[in-house]
Amino acid sequence: MSIKKTLTKIDIIEKLYQKIGFSKKEAQDLVESVMDELKNEFVAGNKVKISGFGNFVVSQKKPRKGRNPKTGEQIVIVSRRVLGFKPSQVLKKRINQDD
Repeated sequence: MSIKKTLTKIDIIEKLYQKIGFSKKEAQDLVESVMDELKNEFVAGNKVKISGFGNFVVSQKKPRKGRNPKTGEQIVIVSRRVLGFKPSQVLKKRINQDD
């Protein structure tokens, strides 16, 4: 069984610093700027398509009936927006390359 690693924003900044030669401040500013743009698009409800990576889509969930698992009491789950991701075919192939 392999150990899974979590990629963090700091890891991305460090990779930009090492591979592209940006200063750490420039790399941090770039990553923060990209993240801010993505967040703004999600808040606006827009679809974000990154070629060769995938699509991020904000969708609206309708209110629905649910049940409190502890008490069994029926509740209404409020409507909400959720963010979904669908990987591109290129990414799917890459993920399954080692199978």
